Amino acid sequence: MSDELAQNLRRYRRAKGLSQEQLAHRASLSVGPIRKIEQGDDGVRMETLHAIARALGVKTSDLMAAGTPEPVKHDDPNSLNLRELRIALTPVISLAPVAAPVGEEPDLRRLRRMTRDNNVLYFEDSYKSIAADLPALIRAANEAVAYYGSGEEQAQALVARSQALQLAGKYLTQIRQYDLAHGAIREAIADAKAAGDHLVAASAVGGMCWMLMRTDRFDEAEDVAVATMDLIEPKISGATPDQYATWGGLAMEAAAAAARNNRPNEAKELRKATKTAAAAVGASHKNLLRHWSMFGPVTASMKALEDYMLAGDARAVVRKAEEEENLQEKSWKRIGGPSTNDGNRFRLDLARARVRTGDPSAAMEELAHLDAIAPEWFRHQGSAAITFEEIAKKRRTLTAEMREVGAHLGVFA
Repeated sequence: MSDELAQNLRRYRRAKGLSQEQLAHRASLSVGPIRKIEQGDDGVRMETLHAIARALGVKTSDLMAAGTPEPVKHDDPNSLNLRELRIALTPVISLAPVAAPVGEEPDLRRLRRMTRDNNVLYFEDSYKSIAADLPALIRAANEAVAYYGSGEEQAQALVARSQALQLAGKYLTQIRQYDLAHGAIREAIADAKAAGDHLVAASAVGGMCWMLMRTDRFDEAEDVAVATMDLIEPKISGATPDQYATWGGLAMEAAAAAARNNRPNEAKELRKATKTAAAAVGASHKNLLRHWSMFGPVTASMKALEDYMLAGDARAVVRKAEEEENLQEKSWKRIGGPSTNDGNRFRLDLARARVRTGDPSAAMEELAHLDAIAPEWFRHQGSAAITFEEIAKKRRTLTAEMREVGAHLGVFA
């Protein structure tokens, strides 16, 4: 996107009457990144674009544009590693009639149990096990839907497949296989809608929003989350914890997208909606519709810290992490803790904040801890690599532990 990005940045900068130096000052950047972007360098980090968009008073998406894709590496291991899952998710289609399914009646209870067990593996950071199990799970779900032509059993099969596809989409998003993830989540939404289960469909929309944000599609992520929130908004009385948790989860996704797109006022209002849902739940709720994730006051507080990081206020992140009651582990006995993934993300945000407030040693402790407790999750986090690079720049030499963490992240400092 280098040429169009350069043109967009130059156009918005000149419309504001700013020199490159003046824009860099407003964005709290050195002038180097501004010059590189306008010269066509496409190696810009997303957080740099966030800062520039804030300084210009435009949405981050206004700066971005499509460009010529880079050639795909011939030795891409994922083309082979994901072969069986790709076959399961993208079956061939022909003009020949599809034969009616034969064999024994599918065991829907076993199918749901397989999905549950693999969700547990996902949150336990066992990605290799999930990769091995997912093809069989998706095939079993497809067979169940094909077997039941109508009735309640078909609706149950569609919901079961939706949940299996949501797990596949979540896993594929985590390992940055976004096109496959999009297809899986899109089908998950369609299955849940066909079954008439709007909450399961809304849960899948939450997964879609996360995937959209990972691919910098902020406008769409916010729009689809807000539109779905309107459709499933809990009634004042009689709403279940799952309903509040699903609605609140969508509010979190919408707020995150708005914050990343330099829409702070909208993000603030959506964070209020998240807190409303969290207060209604009262304590951390294991939301089965969102794949055994947790939602509650702790989750809402942790996700709100992301907005401060995006705004460049690392000191606020450190201060709130140390002072806000919901973020203290001693409070979690009373109100419940976060999911494993949310807790890990919180520690990663805190590491980034600590290095940017002049405490690289504390930041490195957080990274080393994450590398030890969730190595598979950790190695797929781009922000962890960025944080490590920032730590390395502040040191003359690296310890053996630091080199090991850097090697795991694919950083060669």
